[in-house]
Amino acid sequence: MLVKALAGVNVGLSPLLVSVEVDVASYGLPSFTIVGLPDKAIDEAKDRVRTAIRNSGFDFPPKKITVNLAPADLPKEGPHFDLPIALGILIASGQVDLSLEDLMILGELSLDGSLRRTHGVLPLTILAQKKKFQRILIPLENGSEAAIVSGIEVYALKNLTEAVQFLAKEIEIKPLPKVDFSSFEDRAEYDYDFAQVRGQEQAKRALEISATGAHNVLMKGPPGSGKTMLARSFPSILPPLTEDESIELTQIYSITGNLTEDKPIVITRPFRSPHHTASYVGLIGGGNNIRPGEISLAHRGVLFLDELPEFPRSVLEALRQPLEDKKVTISRANGTHSYPTQFILLAACNPCPCGYLNTPGKNCVCLPGQISKYTKKLSGPFLDRVDIHLDVPNLPAEKLTNEAIAEDSKTIRKRVVKARKIQKERFKSKGILTNSEMSNALIKQFCQPDKEGLELLKMAISKLNLSARSYYRVLKLARTIADLDDSETIVYKHLAESLQYRPKQL
Repeated sequence: MLVKALAGVNVGLSPLLVSVEVDVASYGLPSFTIVGLPDKAIDEAKDRVRTAIRNSGFDFPPKKITVNLAPADLPKEGPHFDLPIALGILIASGQVDLSLEDLMILGELSLDGSLRRTHGVLPLTILAQKKKFQRILIPLENGSEAAIVSGIEVYALKNLTEAVQFLAKEIEIKPLPKVDFSSFEDRAEYDYDFAQVRGQEQAKRALEISATGAHNVLMKGPPGSGKTMLARSFPSILPPLTEDESIELTQIYSITGNLTEDKPIVITRPFRSPHHTASYVGLIGGGNNIRPGEISLAHRGVLFLDELPEFPRSVLEALRQPLEDKKVTISRANGTHSYPTQFILLAACNPCPCGYLNTPGKNCVCLPGQISKYTKKLSGPFLDRVDIHLDVPNLPAEKLTNEAIAEDSKTIRKRVVKARKIQKERFKSKGILTNSEMSNALIKQFCQPDKEGLELLKMAISKLNLSARSYYRVLKLARTIADLDDSETIVYKHLAESLQYRPKQL
């Protein structure tokens, strides 16, 4: 007897339907074969399914069992085919009479028949909703994750026995209620706040501009000047995630296994801070089974690279295209996947290896050759993709000991959110959200300075030797400053502030 069940497989962020065909034949020697390019985890399902069926009180048929995962030319991976295979065997062997129509089934089986948390459930739930499935069966621990999706009934089950009883209508299980995103708005918690940062008003202003327009920042200063503290406080001034952004992020975290039972949904903007020993694959993505790297896990959030020159130059150069295109395309012999990389790059470095070059009261002990080698690790094209170059000096004693309470992150975030709303209205038909995403055509449309500002810009091009990319980045940054100033026009002072964040030399 032949039985068909429907499941899915994640190919990057593009899930595809997989038909699980189970045939139990009365002829031939007893065997259990899975075909259709399964990976090791699927191939080992034979032992998991056999034991789970027996431990759930059913009989495993001593017959020739063939499981085909179609389409046969698509590589399959992951243990979430266990449940549809087990149900197919029980139906095909005549032990139960169940209907699997209009239904997607996902779940990894334990040896006792219970269902375990499975990676990649959210993208497959979205696929089921798009394909007009009425229901989806998933493990109980994946319930909150899948309940994000509207338009489909999500049933979270504990074990194989419960799945059989539910499909046989012997027990009633209610579908999970849809997650209410409005309940998450006040749940964001931050360990760091700008109120804890002494002084550094210019740095705070620059980071406020960065948060408003999603501009990249490079902070340079001696050890102990507050670069890391500023970076750690930065997420607290970012606007909250929208529902669409949260779903997009949760999909990425779902396929990489970064969701937990305590945090099944990504409700705050990510802050990723990889160590400088991170590999190329770890940062950019890749591997035998292509997976997103840190730059994709930081999507719609912050990628903080501390001690920037300590990263391998090859890794930093690989960041250039994702910074420009807002996505990364990884090509391997077994396929090509694209992942989003719409993050804010926040980097920090010292002025020299010892950290005290041109620092008052400190003597730099580095040789000229050491300083040159250190600074050359950051190429001109890479630095040209950074909108804000910021000097973070050591604090004088009077500011360090000043007990006055600084402006807190909540107050700054209100201004950021207000300016973001201006951008959202401006780009509502353009398919982008922030000023940093503007193309050259949009810059020409929305970033025209007044007469005085244009004269300043012309002078800056010749004096600072701005490249074409730098010229457009100055305009985008000026547009963000104007939005914070609630000004429709980019005027002289907006361009002047934007230009001061350019590096003295590239």
